[in-house]
Amino acid sequence: MLNGFSPPDITEAEIQAVVDALRSGWITTGPRTKEFEAALCDITGTARVAALSSATAALETALRILGIGCGDEVITTAYTYTASASVICHVGATPVLCDTEPGSYQMNYDALAALVTPRTKAVIAVDYAGVICDYTSLIAQLNAVKSLFTPTKGTLQENFLRVPVIADAAHSLGAVKDGRSSGMHADFTAFSFHAVKNLTTAEGGALTWHQLPDNPTPFNNEWLYHEVMLHSLHGQDRDALSKQGAGLWEYDIVSALYKCNMTDIQAALGLAQLSRYDALLTRRHELVSLYDAALSALVNNDSIQTLAHFNQNFASSCHLYPIRINGFSETDRNALIAKLASKSIPTNVHYKPLPMLTAYKKLGFNIADFPNAYKQYANEITLPLHTLLDDDDINLVADALLKAYTN
Repeated sequence: MLNGFSPPDITEAEIQAVVDALRSGWITTGPRTKEFEAALCDITGTARVAALSSATAALETALRILGIGCGDEVITTAYTYTASASVICHVGATPVLCDTEPGSYQMNYDALAALVTPRTKAVIAVDYAGVICDYTSLIAQLNAVKSLFTPTKGTLQENFLRVPVIADAAHSLGAVKDGRSSGMHADFTAFSFHAVKNLTTAEGGALTWHQLPDNPTPFNNEWLYHEVMLHSLHGQDRDALSKQGAGLWEYDIVSALYKCNMTDIQAALGLAQLSRYDALLTRRHELVSLYDAALSALVNNDSIQTLAHFNQNFASSCHLYPIRINGFSETDRNALIAKLASKSIPTNVHYKPLPMLTAYKKLGFNIADFPNAYKQYANEITLPLHTLLDDDDINLVADALLKAYTN
């Protein structure tokens, strides 16, 4: 049995960590959350990490800290999950969607510059499947049109000479590109610890930031961390942990903000997961290599395309294993998914492009304007990839795919 498409890898270590947190008497944001943040700094290489309730909260907080709101535009890819774009709507800004490069899951960086206007205040890029985006090309395009960037006065935007870049790194914790970890390629980076992610806290996320070489103004890390904390806890200037001790009850609400903090129960689970994360990443790399070998005949005869997860310059976090079935229509792809399901092989599709979804149709988007994203989606199938799979499971999936494809 394959244990489903993407079950969490939970051991007794995680269970005991959560039990210990429950017994400690401290279950909301507290010492374990701060410890988790420090441990995430080690894996990302960044100076500060703020743990939050979700990656969506992290993305939205980045937009709000940048002072983005009504009248502004934020560019993201048409080929992503809704969270990458819904946060733009949450802050009152207008989402602008970029088509993918032909044959790619990443946005078309050559088309990006043409979408930038004086209203553009940020770009949200997506590290699809755990592969870090080509941020070098993305930022080069933004620098080519930096004369169009008009930072809103009195906001953090004034620290930038070009449109700020936010990485939706929900898939890429632990990935490396050009010698730098995920978290160090964009101005702001949001991670996800949802139940299906490589590292889980059941629900949860984090926001980090990094000064890139083309940004001459250094970040004030302590100020930024404090701002994120304010945004995560109603604008309260002191959290429960800092109010411990005799006579330390007093606090202020400096602004009417939001509620999206991480709890110590979640952080306890995350810390246990982090202690195993090197091994979990290694296993994911092994599983991807097994898939690559098992499917090599289909790749070599041009029946399918797979996604490169590593070469001499990068190693992904191997979060998803997407394939594309050459020559298949959307109908053909769906029929193949049904065939595999009948053999107890769970698969998925990542993703239906945003312009195909009702919410984005209502905003005026039409999939006809994003032909590359549609082609990428129409014949894509995501095969199960998780650390509860054994080697034989990979061969089972590959054999079932071959039989379903040829029959």
